[in-house]
Amino acid sequence: MPAISKGKVILSVRDLEAEYTSRRGAVRALRRVSLDLHQGEVLALIGESGCGKSTLGFALTRLLPSSARVVGGSIIYRQANGTEYDVLKLQPESLRAFRWKESAMMLQSALNAFSPVRRICDHFLDTARAHGWNDRAAVLQKTADLLGLVQLDAGRVSGAYPHELSGGMRQRVLLALALLLEPRILILDEPTTALDILTQRTIIDLLRNLQRTLGFAMIFISHDLSIAAELADRVATMYAGRIVEIADVYDSFYRPAHPYTHGLIRAVPRLGGNDQELVSIPGSPPDLVGRAAGCSFHPRCPMATDRCRKEDPPTTAVGASHLVECFHWERVTSAVDFAEEG
Repeated sequence: MPAISKGKVILSVRDLEAEYTSRRGAVRALRRVSLDLHQGEVLALIGESGCGKSTLGFALTRLLPSSARVVGGSIIYRQANGTEYDVLKLQPESLRAFRWKESAMMLQSALNAFSPVRRICDHFLDTARAHGWNDRAAVLQKTADLLGLVQLDAGRVSGAYPHELSGGMRQRVLLALALLLEPRILILDEPTTALDILTQRTIIDLLRNLQRTLGFAMIFISHDLSIAAELADRVATMYAGRIVEIADVYDSFYRPAHPYTHGLIRAVPRLGGNDQELVSIPGSPPDLVGRAAGCSFHPRCPMATDRCRKEDPPTTAVGASHLVECFHWERVTSAVDFAEEG
């Protein structure tokens, strides 16, 4: 993968595969996923529900449920001192340290992430204690600082129970908790889901400011393309367990090379005076049990040919920082250019 972003590569995922156990057989949720994450960049994962975005996020921190398992590939993490290791091979104690000190995850539902019978400050104290930080006064001071950083009144929030806070406040508390041990990677799984539009704007602004101030790398999982366009440096489009396209944010939205990425963009309403018609992607995502040969998108693709139905498309470099899995990417970019001219 070409290096295009702000800093050195700190996370390298290669040929990662994961599957879920079901009565019908193994559900191949991730199929040979490869990507690089650079220090200080924001990488957005976009795609329809069920495409593997959240599974990838959980796999990167080894938080997959018991019904799922990683069956291949590697996740190489590079520490600030240059030490490298495969996250998939970490023993329990080392994995515990990695999960919060190096990489933290902000879950989709903030209410479910907290214990309902423990105060907010107890969650911070428990997290710090689990990682060997036993100075209660220092932890509480850091808690107050972080709550202030996410625009919350620490005096009120720290002693409250989760149910006493609004949805937006819980999301901000969860963000502060994820940053307690100053991780270099923050993974966010749909952090604005079920929030009203004003609260979403608050969370987005906070994320942007915190990321720029603290310099952590961020993997942002979302089906909301407008948020991805606003926050991301690069965008990875997922379909049927594969990353079918990855590019910088401008190319992803103005020069997409995969028909699926193009279809997602055309299905989003735009602000403006033109009467552009919304075009939905026909059909449904493929069954991930016993997948047929060929490109997974071909049953829904208007450009599909016999070759698409028989062969898996290779990864092709469209540009220095633009990779795509499509036999007909040139036709896609030509169609986009024609639409823009029109």
